[in-house]
Amino acid sequence: MTDDPSTGSGSVPDTELCRRLEAILLVVEEPQSLVSLATAVAAPVRRVRQAVDWLVADYDGEPGAGHGGYRRGFELREVGGGWRLYVREELDDLISDFVGSQVPTRLSQAALETLAVIAYKQPVSRGQVASIRAVNVDSVVRTLLARGLVTEVGSDPETGAILYGTTDALLGHLGINALDELPRISPLLDDVDDVATIDLEGRR
Repeated sequence: MTDDPSTGSGSVPDTELCRRLEAILLVVEEPQSLVSLATAVAAPVRRVRQAVDWLVADYDGEPGAGHGGYRRGFELREVGGGWRLYVREELDDLISDFVGSQVPTRLSQAALETLAVIAYKQPVSRGQVASIRAVNVDSVVRTLLARGLVTEVGSDPETGAILYGTTDALLGHLGINALDELPRISPLLDDVDDVATIDLEGRR
């Protein structure tokens, strides 16, 4: 194990640093900057940059990387100035079919409330949804993503946070053609305390 991995995909990296980075990347919900990753693993940004480059090459199956030509089903991608693990695009349909077969047919009340906030406030970040609902919504948003009811629509240019919006699948479940057919609420959730009364499920 070297103390200073090279940016070349053929060089042996600091494997312990790579392991620690992988552990962080497996659990983060938002893309992480190199500075954030370096802070998390207590390593210089330069070494983290080199380790990230090696992991990218390894997952892509580049010659000389750790798995020699084996292209993984996931990739380490830079989005909005940060890094995060993603399923490869060509496997999206496979994952959607699999996850769709594993989840219950009905949404929980928490999921319905979160879905209502996203529907009316989109594009909106998970942090903004959590602020409106006053609870952590990470697992609920993952459920909605898995069900294909919401999707990533971009990132906040200032914070880099992922922004979410609803999908055409949701419109189909609600029996409407466009979001402007949703019931009007004024002001848009700014002072609304009874989000739970928005009966999205009842309109299926």
